[in-house]
Amino acid sequence: MSTVHPPEGTAGTDTRDRPARLTVGVVGAGRVGPALAASLQLAGHRPVAVSGVSDASQRRAEKMLPGVPLVPPAEVLQRADLVLLTVPDDALPGLVTGLAETGAVRPGQLLVHTSGRYGVSVLDPALRAGALPLALHPAMTFTGSPVDVQRLAGCSFGVTAPGELRLAAEALVIEMGGEPEWISEESRPLYHAALALGSNHLITLVAQSMELLRTAGVGAPDRMLGPLLGAALDNALRSGDAALTGPVARGDAGTVAAHIAELREHSPQTVAGYVAMARATADRALAHGLLKAELAEDLLGVLADQETGTGSGSAPGTGTDADDDENGPEGNDR
Repeated sequence: MSTVHPPEGTAGTDTRDRPARLTVGVVGAGRVGPALAASLQLAGHRPVAVSGVSDASQRRAEKMLPGVPLVPPAEVLQRADLVLLTVPDDALPGLVTGLAETGAVRPGQLLVHTSGRYGVSVLDPALRAGALPLALHPAMTFTGSPVDVQRLAGCSFGVTAPGELRLAAEALVIEMGGEPEWISEESRPLYHAALALGSNHLITLVAQSMELLRTAGVGAPDRMLGPLLGAALDNALRSGDAALTGPVARGDAGTVAAHIAELREHSPQTVAGYVAMARATADRALAHGLLKAELAEDLLGVLADQETGTGSGSAPGTGTDADDDENGPEGNDR
């Protein structure tokens, strides 16, 4: 596979024995930029400059990229052959326009942004100034610590690039230990929405679950949830909707109504999310033949009542959920 640098002749196997291939700069020392630059450094490239505004970002840069000077964004571009633009999505268009208008962009300079939302069109102002545009989005959550570099091993990157830069984009991703996954320009927003739905919302759901378990008296909710969520995630990745279990997939309207009643009492802010996810789960379970149609009516009725605010929290026609024990203790097959 072609790479982004010329052959280096008698380079040793240790990257420290090789001359640096590209000078690397980072504009935006959040959680992502320093980790990617550190990963590129392990591959033999040389970080030379980083910019960061907040005290936290400056401390992060000093920790992840020791000895690399902190300079203004325009100076990062002056020093680097490869520039990582790792700023929030909403700030990216203005940053690119500003850098291009001030003449900071150099012809032939690799300009890489890490936004999941955008493809390469957001870099058009820099392209007109002669830059080589790449969109490399790591499908990973970052902590801002050295562990992030290790997590890049095997991480998929959503890649968008002009055809003539395809090999360069692939080479950079592979050098960071990642796996390139090509995303078309027009599909970037959908791609990013899918990742946000699966990862960001997962954190919210897990955090809410832990809070509720603490309220229920569980001393170590993380220890309780760890094996359960690990198994659920593994099952979902392997089997998709076929992995669905629990009261919604079984059509246990009384149990769902009891859940909602308890949430209204102890954590009302979680009710809307529970009902929305239960409705989405019911729809998918029905579509895949997991939820029996004759059981779905009462369940969907409970959820509809809750969405309109008319539900009392009891299953239709029962007034109680005491007869749910026939399904076994809660959690056995969840």
